[in-house]
Amino acid sequence: MVAGGLCLCGLISGILCVCLVVLLWGIRLWLQQRKKQLTSAGKDGKRPLLVAFFHPYCNAGGGGERVLWCAIRTLQKKYRNVTCVVYTGDRDATGEEIVEGAFRRFNIKLTHPVKFVFLEKRYLVEASLYPHFTLLGQSLGSVFLGWEALLKCVPDIYIDSMGYAFTLPLFKYLGGCRIGCYVHYPTISTDMLSVVRNQDTRFNNAAFITNNPLFSKFKLVYYYFFAFVYGLVGSCSDVIMVNSSWTLNHILSLWRAGACTSVVYPPCDVQTFLDIPLEEEKSTAEHGIVSVSQFRPEKDHPLQIRAFAKLLKEKRLGQQPSLKLILIGGCRNEQDEERVNNLKRLCEELGVSNNVMFRINIPFEELKRHLAEATIGLHTMWNEHFGIGVVECMAAGTVILAHNSGGPKLDIVVPYEGRITGFLAENEDSYAETMAYILSLSPEKRLEIRENARRSVHRFSDQHFEETFLLSVEPLFK
Repeated sequence: MVAGGLCLCGLISGILCVCLVVLLWGIRLWLQQRKKQLTSAGKDGKRPLLVAFFHPYCNAGGGGERVLWCAIRTLQKKYRNVTCVVYTGDRDATGEEIVEGAFRRFNIKLTHPVKFVFLEKRYLVEASLYPHFTLLGQSLGSVFLGWEALLKCVPDIYIDSMGYAFTLPLFKYLGGCRIGCYVHYPTISTDMLSVVRNQDTRFNNAAFITNNPLFSKFKLVYYYFFAFVYGLVGSCSDVIMVNSSWTLNHILSLWRAGACTSVVYPPCDVQTFLDIPLEEEKSTAEHGIVSVSQFRPEKDHPLQIRAFAKLLKEKRLGQQPSLKLILIGGCRNEQDEERVNNLKRLCEELGVSNNVMFRINIPFEELKRHLAEATIGLHTMWNEHFGIGVVECMAAGTVILAHNSGGPKLDIVVPYEGRITGFLAENEDSYAETMAYILSLSPEKRLEIRENARRSVHRFSDQHFEETFLLSVEPLFK
């Protein structure tokens, strides 16, 4: 009787699996038919190849958006019979305004029109919607947002350019698309697993979890489960591009798809900063220390302020010129604005308010001016996946001091032609000590470091990105 029950359960399970396969195959056929109906032929009578980029926040002004618009411009220049599509949730702007914004922010002019598919359910990937189990919530939300995108436009080639890996199997198995992705930062990394395993307190690992062994173990199991599923969905890609050696190591460990994975450094507008004249420092009454990054928790601006306060408190500089810390960055929302207010309060507590300046959402020309006048470029994010701001500081001619981890450590602040290009630090003490050391150097020695750093950043130019990007995506067009 038990054996009969097991056989019946097995039969039901088999029937359900067959029904599921038939259902999914039916959806795929329906989507392919819908694709033919919605896509019209071009002037030459041929249907253009649809290349779609999934970038729900394409109207933002960060490094990820620069990658998006450079990638589209590159494909438009290379392939004539290609129509580029962007899935976006920026419904508060028209397509023309978004393209104009890309030109205004990044000086990127597209050669052909772009088709925008506006999505209504972008709120499903907002972190604020998921106060707990944020990674899982956003990832599942991206599946529903991806389904909306697929219903509105079925492309031939799908490229996730913003890190929503859970959409990849949706477009591959239901949409029948060739799949590519550009990974700026793994959704979960082996470093994140280590932080939870070691019960370290970080911005994404609250103290109430690290102080409770049971909560820590539960979160570790949750992270391992998520990492396993993340690896499965990521391996659906036909082409995987990553932005740095650090990201490469983590993606290879999680996705295990080395044969189709390559490093494509993001395009940095180095030429604009290289145009700033590089001259030997003249006697000055003040040294500027400049930080360029969005006001997000992972950027760790409090570390910059505490290290700067330590530098001033210990009076390492004696009677040398006074110091000014200039924090330049963008505020995206009320949370960012509140973060800036907290940083200002920290400055007051440490007694450095008169020496710290905040410059929020400033024009590009003002950014260039601050960098041109600065002595040190400061970066403090732990495990920054790449570090476009670091490259810009080096190109502008500052002596860079970056965090000893991630992209800055492995790819950017590395010796060039056997000579140093900048400095690395890890904590409050080492940052203060290294800033003091840089300021103690002679102007001639600092100029030597600045010149070598400038020579090293040509490998992060738009031209180098175009060459490596086209080489990587070539299999998708065969």
